[in-house]
Amino acid sequence: MGQNSGLTVLLAFLSLLLCSLIAFAADLPALTGRVVDNAGIIDAATKAELTQKLAAFEAKGSDQIVVATIPSLDGEEIEPYANRLFRFWKLGQAKENNGVLLLVAPNDRKMRIEVGYGLEGTLTDLHTKLIIENDMVPAFRAGDFSGGIAKAVDDMVMVLEGNPEELEARGERNQQAPFNTDDLFFTVFISIWAIIFFGSIAASILPPIFGQKIGPGRYRWLGMTFEPSRRSSRGGWSSGSSGGGWSSGSSGGGFSGGGGSSGGGGSSGSW
Repeated sequence: MGQNSGLTVLLAFLSLLLCSLIAFAADLPALTGRVVDNAGIIDAATKAELTQKLAAFEAKGSDQIVVATIPSLDGEEIEPYANRLFRFWKLGQAKENNGVLLLVAPNDRKMRIEVGYGLEGTLTDLHTKLIIENDMVPAFRAGDFSGGIAKAVDDMVMVLEGNPEELEARGERNQQAPFNTDDLFFTVFISIWAIIFFGSIAASILPPIFGQKIGPGRYRWLGMTFEPSRRSSRGGWSSGSSGGGWSSGSSGGGFSGGGGSSGGGGSSGSW
């Protein structure tokens, strides 16, 4: 009786464990194609173009890229979810482990590029980070999911085909401080104000000290005529010109993974 009871408990435990594993895997979407857009954020034209491009890329060199979107991660971090999905779909070839998964979860505002073991030395963490930060994040913030994903795929293909230089050079350029028109306006405004303020003071103080007196209250300095003792009609000091300031005298289907695996290489991001 004791052995039978123990066997019954073991079988019940194994059944429960099996059911848990089945349920655990059931929350992962099915691999229905090279673009699995369960979140519905990629337009039909872009999806068709990506599918054709990724099929041609895989036929050319056997590396396999799959794009997936899900509405939400349901509280799970994107790194373990992407790794589970990659392994569940078995992306890439079994002996090469040359798969790549681009995953987007719009409700959580997160994305990840998961890279198979065999491609980690080519599509490095640096490359995937640059692709996320420079391609996907700006486009996603602008609401252009299709454009951001398409650009990310283009750059992944470019790197995997052995041309990472352009991506790296673009990343270096983007590291430079962006041009800020607000800062420029503020700087110009302060500079003009300072020139007017200090210029008025200088025009009233310096000519009598350093200039040549040519008449009552009139001085010649730096090739210009100043009358610092006389107020102009505009409230500032006048040098005899009509402008109120100083003047110089001038006027001026059937698709599946191949058994590959991933160890967590790649990068994640958010927007």
